[in-house]
Amino acid sequence: MKVGLKWVVSFSVITLVAFGGLFWSPIADFPNTGEFLSEDKIVGADVAWILAAAGLVLLMTPGLSFFYGGMVGKKNVISTMLQSFIALGVISILWVVIGFSLSFGDSLGFEINGVHYGIIGNPLSYPFFSRVGVLPHKMMASTIPFVLFALFQMKFAVITPALITGSFAERVRFISYLLFMVLFSLFIYTPLCHMVWHPDGLLNKYFGVKDFAGGTVVHMSAGFAALAGALVLGNRKNPHHEPSNIPYVLLGTGMLWFGWFGFNAGSALSANASAAVAFGTTTIASASAMMTWIFFDRINGRSVSALGACIGAVVGLVAITPGCGFVSIPESLFIGFITAIVSNLMVNWKALKKIDDTLDVFACHGVGGIMGMILTAIFAHGENASLLHGGIEVFAHHMAALVLVSAFTFFGSLLLYKITDSMITLRVSEESENKGLDISQHEESLKW
Repeated sequence: MKVGLKWVVSFSVITLVAFGGLFWSPIADFPNTGEFLSEDKIVGADVAWILAAAGLVLLMTPGLSFFYGGMVGKKNVISTMLQSFIALGVISILWVVIGFSLSFGDSLGFEINGVHYGIIGNPLSYPFFSRVGVLPHKMMASTIPFVLFALFQMKFAVITPALITGSFAERVRFISYLLFMVLFSLFIYTPLCHMVWHPDGLLNKYFGVKDFAGGTVVHMSAGFAALAGALVLGNRKNPHHEPSNIPYVLLGTGMLWFGWFGFNAGSALSANASAAVAFGTTTIASASAMMTWIFFDRINGRSVSALGACIGAVVGLVAITPGCGFVSIPESLFIGFITAIVSNLMVNWKALKKIDDTLDVFACHGVGGIMGMILTAIFAHGENASLLHGGIEVFAHHMAALVLVSAFTFFGSLLLYKITDSMITLRVSEESENKGLDISQHEESLKW
């Protein structure tokens, strides 16, 4: 097999990173500059919960691989599953080297009336996890080791580009996808993460955006990147296929639902009341959306299907993510219900169907994230916290942020696809597409 220059470059990069880790200054060489608390401030219960939650969130990426893998045609199961699974390798390394610094490093941005608003983190704050040790951070994680906070956040960074893959399944070159994943993480995910979740981030500090667990940072960014990807790569030659393995989809949904408790309840960063509320709203919103989806399908003349039930459950999980710690369990019933209807309508909208978003990533994750952001701005509890609680200005700020995030993630991703395609062609050849990506990209096939 001929080895192209792109693979030599890829191996050279991982070699440099590996040897760079040997020579990077250890944590002990960095003095405590006052941003960290003493070790006695660590709360054991919080550490135990976030360790468990981080493991649950990691499980979501293999779960996503089964969820997507079961939906595609038989010739593309392995390639689709690997596109999700490989993010565990690529993004984990990227996160340690520079991603965490860009997401949660010292804010780089601008000032308005003497107040600083961050756009992205300083890449020199925590490169190779320097200064990321066992001491708690005053502002970001005051009761758990900072390294645990960094590793928990890493799992969110891992699953976000994996979510995008459902939009261009069955027609993307694997090496091109790896390059796009790196570019997306560096130039879309990390600045968005910083702006929403860093204490000095623009969307957090100025707009007051409430995103408890990633509806904006993860699902909206992935949804709009998916829409851009479907447009850039174009339609498949044969867009009609039968899902290869519905039990895979059921298994993946179960793994996602289970892992989502870590995703949402873990985002409280403590074993506290907010975590308990998020745990409850997460499962109830998903249950509501699942049942709404299958009933709405039936009254519109479609069959009650296992696939529909699974998609509905995931849509509910997406919708509740930004507000899971801010709303009540009864309100989560409505959030799951209304988002399932809107997302179902989008999945079946003829105008959107003309765009070959293979697994309806935008209609489910993008629209689910949008609905979650809007509904959080309507229902979030607390004085002046949302539209229903006197926070008209907060609601207006959320709507402005919604427009900004949508434009940034869509047009930014569009540009990154173009850059990727100019460096390494994104789409496989027609012959490879007809053969299936399992064979043409990986020389592997399923034996059913």
